Amino acid sequence: MEDHRMTKAPTIELRTFTTLDPARGDLLDVYADVRAPLLHLPNYAVTTFGERLDRHGTEPGFVAVLAYADDEPVGYAYGNTIERGDRYWQRTTPEPAEKYTERPALALKEIGVRPAWRKTGTARRIHDALLDTHDEMNVTLMVNPAAGDGRVHALYRSWGYEDIGQSQPSVASPVLAVMIYTGP
Repeated sequence: MEDHRMTKAPTIELRTFTTLDPARGDLLDVYADVRAPLLHLPNYAVTTFGERLDRHGTEPGFVAVLAYADDEPVGYAYGNTIERGDRYWQRTTPEPAEKYTERPALALKEIGVRPAWRKTGTARRIHDALLDTHDEMNVTLMVNPAAGDGRVHALYRSWGYEDIGQSQPSVASPVLAVMIYTGP
């Protein structure tokens, strides 16, 4: 007899985009939900995110992975390729070790999952699908160490990321931890 009380893993479809235009609207919608408590802060405003997104969408190796449930976007991650000398690395202090910058890296610029889809494994699935689109040896990201009372930073550590420095990408941005993932 089947036990109907058991919850099954959510069914999501992952879609990969290598150009921004077809994904932009869904990215903005999910972002607004993910960052809702912070949207009043200039660095987190949807218009500010849209400006960053438009800039990132023109950078080399841009790729976005969006998760959909019943054709509604529930999460996303996007990034692009960065090389030695990229402003991403220039703003990192201390200067990253050459072993991280000597070859192109994948910079994970944003990842977010709507509140109702958190703790379902969706973020990890999106993350892993994004990494599968690139063959760079290293993946880097920046995280606000205070996000989720430190839980987001700890989550990235549990995924294998290590802290290598700090960055403040803009005057409106908090100081972020720069993390690196060098593979399993």
